Amino acid sequence: MSLIKRNGSLFPRLLLNDFFDNNALTIPSMFDLDDTFQRLGFATKVPSVNITESNEEYSIQLAAPGLEKKDFKIEVENDMLTISSHKEQETNEEKGNYRRREFSYKSFSRSFQLPQNSQTDKIDAHYQDGILKLTLPKKEVSLPAPKKEISVN
Repeated sequence: MSLIKRNGSLFPRLLLNDFFDNNALTIPSMFDLDDTFQRLGFATKVPSVNITESNEEYSIQLAAPGLEKKDFKIEVENDMLTISSHKEQETNEEKGNYRRREFSYKSFSRSFQLPQNSQTDKIDAHYQDGILKLTLPKKEVSLPAPKKEISVN
C-alpha cells in the first residue's frame, strides 16, 4: 500500500530538489494492485476510525454503516485489537423467461496496537446507527515512589 498520494496521475509530480534524491525517477508500477484498483474505482473500502483518550479510557469509533452486530468479529491477541467484518449478500429473481442473480461481498479488517495500560479483559463494544464504538478502560498505573534522600552516618 502506498502512503504517497499521486493526485490521480500515473506519474508523480517532480520538483527540482527531487532529482537529488535516490528515488527521484521511480515511476509507480502499473501492476501495483492497490493503486490500480483505487484509480479505477474498485478500491477496498476501509472504515474511517476516530480514536480518543480520556483520563479513564480509550474510545474507538468505527464508521461501518449497513452492517449488523452479528457481522463484526472483534479479537484481542498479544495487545493487538483486530476488528473485522465479512458480509455476503445474494438476490435471485425469476420472472417469465429471464433470471437475474446479483451478489455482493463486503469485508474489511482493521488492527490497532493497544497501549500497555489498557484493560483488554474489560473492552466494551456497542453498534448503533452505523457506528461501532469500543471502550477500553485504562489500568490504574502506580506512581513511582517519591525520591527519598538517605543520610550518611
